[in-house]
Amino acid sequence: MNAPEPIKAMDFIDLKSQYAALRDDVNRRIQRVLDHGQYIMGPEVAELEQALAARTGAAHCITVASGTEALLITLMALGLKAGDEVITTPFTFIATAEMIVLAGGTPVFVDVDPASCNIDATLIEARITARTKAIMPVGLYGQVADMDEINAIAARHGGIAVIEDAAQSFGASYKGRQSCNLSTFGCTSFFPSKPLGCYGDGGAIFTSDAALAQACREIRVHGQSRRYEHTRLGVGGRMDTLQCAVVLGKLTRFDWEIARRIALGERYSELLRAADVPAQLLAVGDDRDCVWAQFTVFVDRRAQVQQCLQAQGIPTAVHYPKPLHRQPVFAEVYGNSPCPHSDAVAQRVLSLPMSADLSDSDQQRVVEALASALMR
Repeated sequence: MNAPEPIKAMDFIDLKSQYAALRDDVNRRIQRVLDHGQYIMGPEVAELEQALAARTGAAHCITVASGTEALLITLMALGLKAGDEVITTPFTFIATAEMIVLAGGTPVFVDVDPASCNIDATLIEARITARTKAIMPVGLYGQVADMDEINAIAARHGGIAVIEDAAQSFGASYKGRQSCNLSTFGCTSFFPSKPLGCYGDGGAIFTSDAALAQACREIRVHGQSRRYEHTRLGVGGRMDTLQCAVVLGKLTRFDWEIARRIALGERYSELLRAADVPAQLLAVGDDRDCVWAQFTVFVDRRAQVQQCLQAQGIPTAVHYPKPLHRQPVFAEVYGNSPCPHSDAVAQRVLSLPMSADLSDSDQQRVVEALASALMR
């Protein structure tokens, strides 16, 4: 009797197929850097900044070493100091609040909308005090938060700065406008798994305020206004020329990838509804396009479901299993704000395989496996 065929393991994010499609563009870009040898602040840095600014509509783009560094530099540019508060969500990656603390400020956690997992804008105003320096919403899973409402709240309270943490939402749109050009600052990440990723760490800051842009440019190179003239404290926060070259190569099909991600997200939802799968779908606003950095659903018995999917060669992930107000590093000092919705969704969210190169057949396989796991 023939042995059963081994189960084919699926990639959670298929970067290999993406590279195969972009090999010529990416390799050509990398080779150009190797030929000219300007590995720090080479011409590809300015070229990428111009391309990204044009794409978002922001007046300025400043590339930096990572999305985390982007958040830190913007907070430094705003002059955050001890005692200043920054309102943000606890349901995000730790970098969001981590940078607030490292910059000297205090994170103030506001609960999420349980349907979208983004910060609940209706709860922000009640948490504003005389110490509020900024509001930092996160575009979780690739969907922009309700930025118009957040900006309006900030304006009513004396023009509080708004920093869009768009690490997961670059390429998304909100009321016809691009993520990263919706507030005082937009910060994104080019970590390899992001909608637009490099082959290492990288990130970018966007703003249309010339003075803040100049501050960010100086801070990323140790506070230099010109060589060996240091006008402020800064960091070593530059994005490598090679990584800028990779992102430039990837931009050649980025429009297709964004359209494909949106289509795959819609198809996932359609397939799950058609199969009557008992998984709750993430709510996406009618006025925005989600780029699905992660395709995330809500399920019960999550650990059991993950085991069933893993047995069929389907990887999953949890973004995120413990909100920041419950993390040991924050809980004692900053965890006194009740965020029951964040606590609840952290127990149920489950991210399924998603990338622009996910095939229709693999997507169908994921849906069938999830249906089987949930109906046991």
